[in-house]
Amino acid sequence: MRATTQLHELGQSLWLDNITREMLNSGQIQRYIDTHCVTGLTSNPSIFNNAIVTGTYDEAIRAQSNTGLSSEEIFFGLAIEDLRRAADLFVPVYERSGGVDGWVSLEVSPRLAHDTDRTIEAATALHDRADRANLFIKIPGTPEGIPAIEECIALGVPVNVTLLFDADQYLAAANAYMRGIERRIDAGLSPSVGSVASVFISRWDGEANSSVPGDLKNQLGLAVGLEAYRAYRDVLESDRFLRLENAGARAQRLLWASTKTKDANASDTLYVHGLASPFTINTMPDATLEAFFEHGEVGEPLARDGGDCDARLARFASAGVDKQALALKLQNDGAVSFSNSWSELLSKIDAQLSTMN
Repeated sequence: MRATTQLHELGQSLWLDNITREMLNSGQIQRYIDTHCVTGLTSNPSIFNNAIVTGTYDEAIRAQSNTGLSSEEIFFGLAIEDLRRAADLFVPVYERSGGVDGWVSLEVSPRLAHDTDRTIEAATALHDRADRANLFIKIPGTPEGIPAIEECIALGVPVNVTLLFDADQYLAAANAYMRGIERRIDAGLSPSVGSVASVFISRWDGEANSSVPGDLKNQLGLAVGLEAYRAYRDVLESDRFLRLENAGARAQRLLWASTKTKDANASDTLYVHGLASPFTINTMPDATLEAFFEHGEVGEPLARDGGDCDARLARFASAGVDKQALALKLQNDGAVSFSNSWSELLSKIDAQLSTMN
């Protein structure tokens, strides 16, 4: 039995962290569904930025060249078209799982990461425009994003909370989700609104490896993941969430993001093997998915109580790693990185448009 099947049977969802029009046209995404147990898909500005370079979208951009639309409006048109197609591929999973699985994600402009009101406006507009029940709107879990997440959930917009890096940031997102659901219950509305909370893993080691002893390299991300998993299980078993579940709410599932190994000397499936856990999601790029399919092994499920995460994190603290400060830095750096990719993406569309006029 392939490792992807084993992980799926353990109760973890495998999602693809990639989408291009070529992958849709060639049937590659459908093949991943059929053979690799892929049950969902995520996207981000960097993914679309890389895809634009390939020329796959040249014809579609050319068709918009005389419409008077801005590069951002053109991009969202292209992205929504692709993500609708992807969402339709996952409808059987969505229906079979009762809406737990089978989701795709579309991100609001990263330029809005620190603008609460405009994030709410953009998220609701994109959700209405996409018109797919199994499509999340990605909102960053920045301090300004947290109230936007609560408001969007209260409005019934399914949200993928992105750019979370540790247990504290995860808990802020989880509390925002529950506040939104509580508001819906108080208003007599359905509390069944989908959401996931995406905790980024590999960037921890990418940041810390150069400053920690050799035996701690490529260990911080997994330690932070264990701590976040403990917080997640605490939320699911809390009286507060159980009351919401009793009223018909669904759980905001924990999603492991940034699971591509960045250190060439480490296992290429490090953050898949090391984060096996039921009722969670691991979203991974093609190369990581293929590597796990070919030679991956399913690790022991994460300990519900976080195992030895406290001891592991104490060792990093002794090595000079300020986890709280680093989590904030990683979140800020991530927001800047996505914003830069966004600017590059729009510049490429502008450049293509200028050659067509």
